[in-house]
Amino acid sequence: MKSTGRNPFQVLRDQWAIMSLYERFEQVVALVLSAVIAVIIVVSLFQLIAIVFTLLVLNAFNPLDHKVFQSVFGMIMTLLIAMEFKHSIVRVALRRDSIIQVKTVILIGLIALARKFVILDPEASPGKIAALAGATLALGATYWLLRDRDDRVAETSGHDPSSSQ
Repeated sequence: MKSTGRNPFQVLRDQWAIMSLYERFEQVVALVLSAVIAVIIVVSLFQLIAIVFTLLVLNAFNPLDHKVFQSVFGMIMTLLIAMEFKHSIVRVALRRDSIIQVKTVILIGLIALARKFVILDPEASPGKIAALAGATLALGATYWLLRDRDDRVAETSGHDPSSSQ
């Protein structure tokens, strides 16, 4: 979408008249999902703040204790995942992307796996660790291949692929 200096919502309103019924349906669903996820993010942020504040008041916040570290950073990473997910939906709602991009879904999966590694119990079985590592490797390789493909397409078309992310 070219930048016209106009508010994205004004552009969406102008495009509304020429959208098909299904495109309008997609836009409404994307906007509702975005609002629901925004509420979840805000509630989760307040809960995170309350938990950290309670831990500080009770003098129980010891970042060197792996259980506290896992709990707090697991919550933080969950919020980051939700924010990335919301961002991908907002891009669709503002018609910057026509559909949720596969690369974005894979990236969210990689972030979720990173979160899983952070909160992983130290006594986790080697099989579980190997399975998570395999999933991370597969998603990472897939992301790399998609990015490599997009870079090659951008070189031939003269388009900057980073502008669509």
